[in-house]
Order: sequence, then structure tokens, then C-alpha cells
Amino acid sequence: MPSEAPPGDPVTASRTEQAAVLYPGRARERIDIGRCPAPEDLAALVDYCWWVTWQAPEPHVQPVIPRPVVHLAVEGLAGRPRVIVHGVHRRMFERRLEGSGATVAVAFRPAGFRPFLTGPVAALRDREVAALDVLGVDDEAVAHRALAASTPEEGAGLLTDWLRTLHREPDPLVVRLAELVERVGSDRSLTRAEQLADLAGLGLRTLQRQFAEYVGVGPKWVVQRARLLDVAEAANSGGDVDWAGLAAELGYADQPHLIRAFTALVGCPPAAYAARA
Repeated sequence: MPSEAPPGDPVTASRTEQAAVLYPGRARERIDIGRCPAPEDLAALVDYCWWVTWQAPEPHVQPVIPRPVVHLAVEGLAGRPRVIVHGVHRRMFERRLEGSGATVAVAFRPAGFRPFLTGPVAALRDREVAALDVLGVDDEAVAHRALAASTPEEGAGLLTDWLRTLHREPDPLVVRLAELVERVGSDRSLTRAEQLADLAGLGLRTLQRQFAEYVGVGPKWVVQRARLLDVAEAANSGGDVDWAGLAAELGYADQPHLIRAFTALVGCPPAAYAARA
């Protein structure tokens, strides 16, 4: 499945999470999606657990706009279930689904995976790596149990139980950076990295270093991706969109700048995507 979480229950999924999954109508026709809250003792680091099951007699390619979060996903690789660490993908992400299958996963808060690592989250950027290679612990047994569980919720619980056994270093900066990134997702008035530095009370270069270390991508990327997700949300709405007005609201110089940025990421202009979506 994608390295980005699916939209899940619209009551609990944020608008940016829902916007991240492109062509949501097609996705709902082909895959079943669920999610549950993170356990209370892990909620400072983990955003939620999610799962996907599918029956795809014909191949289904699901495109996703990645957000600045890391996922642990149980996937069957060559018949051997493994826990895979999905770093932050900067470009469009696609997953091809065929036959029947399932994925159980944990979505971390921005910066939430840093306490489990000995190095920067940026080292995982644009990568999918076996948990064994990243964390140095065996993941095959828990992967088998999670996919064989009687319900997806049980599988997610087994994955978070395993997560509790992993060594992690307490770090108060994790929560501060998570809240900062989450603020970007909900506040459309934040259109420049300098605004984030002001909110954090830091110089821009210091914030850039912290984001590379903890989030995996820079603050400028985080802001630009959040605003592109706002564009995708508008395109998914099914209604008429004032693209020029939206461009001004989201901090683009003009409508052509918005169109070029969206096209570079998604592969087509927002109006053309909206017609297809």
C-alpha cells in the first residue's frame, strides 16, 4: 500500500489526510480502509493506526500525495510479511495492488519516529527499508502475527505492542516540532518557512537543521506540501473552484504558479484532475 495513510473514517481523518489520497472515489470502490486512535501511552509519537484490505481482480494503481510523516507498515514481500519503514517521500507515490491482500500500519506524528533512531530522519527520505535494517530488531515474527490476526484492529494492536518494546530516547523537541508541522496543515495563512521560524522563535537555519534531523524534510517543503494538499482538497470537493482566488489565499504569486506547482506534483493541472476525480 502507499507510504501515506489512507483517508479512513472522515470523522477522524484530518482534511489533509483525506486530500492526500488522489481519486478517492476510485479508491473506495476497490479497497477497504480503516483506522483507530493511537494507544494513549504512544500518542505523543504515534498519530493513529490504519489498515487496508483489497480484492483487485484487475490491477489497481493508487496514487498518493505524501505528507511529512513516517509509517511502519506490515507488507507481504515475496510471500514473507515484513515491517517496512516508509520515510517521507517528496514526490508522488504510487502503489500497485493486485489480487487480494492486506496492510496494517502505524502512522507517526511528524518527528515522532526520531526517538527510535540513532541518526536523522532525513536518512530515510524517499526510502522504504525493512525495520530490521533501520531498527536492528527482528520484525518478521510480529509481521506474521499482525497479518494473521482475526481483525485489523487486533493486528494494529500487535504492531503497537511491538513498538513499545523498542528502545527510544525521550526528547521534548519531538512534540514541539510535531505541533509546529501540524499547525501548518491546519493554518492556510502559513505560506512561508520564515513564518514557521517566527512561530518557533528560531532562526530559519536552526529550524532547517531541526526539521532535517527530526521531520526528514525542510520547513519550506512542509509548507509547500501543505498548501498543495489544500489545492487537492479543493479539487476533490466536486464543486466549482475559484482557482485564482485560491492561489491568492494560499500564497501563490498568481494562478499560473499554483497550476505549475500542482502539475509538477500530480501530473496534470488541478482543474483537469478535478474533472477526473
